[in-house]
Amino acid sequence: MMAEIRGLAAFSGVVDPNLQLGMAAAVTIFFAILGYISRGVTFSGALAGAVVSFALYGGAGPGAFTVLVIVFAITWLATRLGYRRKLILGTAEKEAGRTALQVLANLAVAGACAAGYDALARKDALLLAMAAALCEAVADTVSSELGQVASNTARLITNWEEVAAGTDGGITWAGTLAGAVASGLIAAACLAVGLVPVRGVVVAAAAGTAGMLADSYLGALLERRGVLNNDAVNFLGTVTAAVMAFLLA
Repeated sequence: MMAEIRGLAAFSGVVDPNLQLGMAAAVTIFFAILGYISRGVTFSGALAGAVVSFALYGGAGPGAFTVLVIVFAITWLATRLGYRRKLILGTAEKEAGRTALQVLANLAVAGACAAGYDALARKDALLLAMAAALCEAVADTVSSELGQVASNTARLITNWEEVAAGTDGGITWAGTLAGAVASGLIAAACLAVGLVPVRGVVVAAAAGTAGMLADSYLGALLERRGVLNNDAVNFLGTVTAAVMAFLLA
């Protein structure tokens, strides 16, 4: 698999570095403004998103930024599906959008992998780790948001106890399946833009799904007890996915 990733990396590395950084800055500003206007993120979230966008585009190229846009679109739609119901449950995303901490909790790992790919002699396994982190970010959001719409109750992943939908660590079959599908879609998008080879799609999708389940486990075990907050749990979920993909590469 590593040889295939190197081939894809060589193919995507023909752009002049200075030109790529200039393009990264331009599209980053545009994307940050768009995210803020669409209420996907707050002002601080837009700034954090700009940093991540620049890292992805500047480090791994336009393909990585394209996948980031797809991640943003899917998560934005998922958070607004059944919004009135989520308001009643008290689990709805704030109308102003995600804050800087929420953005970084979900995307900082992917951005770090992209930056490391460019800085650390283009370590190709980091591309796969980046893809897996993005898969996990979208899988976690989709599973949580759609699970709340599909069912009034959920099951704690630790002991299968029935809890109200939206409870930390609670999962539903519908939400879990939707999250796994979303992870696969992002992995396929990474393949389409040349970030990972065909076999890398399976690794990225599987690692993203595993990270989503790890997120739920940490939510049930630690977040419900106040040991970790939601941002920390989300961050560790993406770390889990990235590390798993990196080792499998």
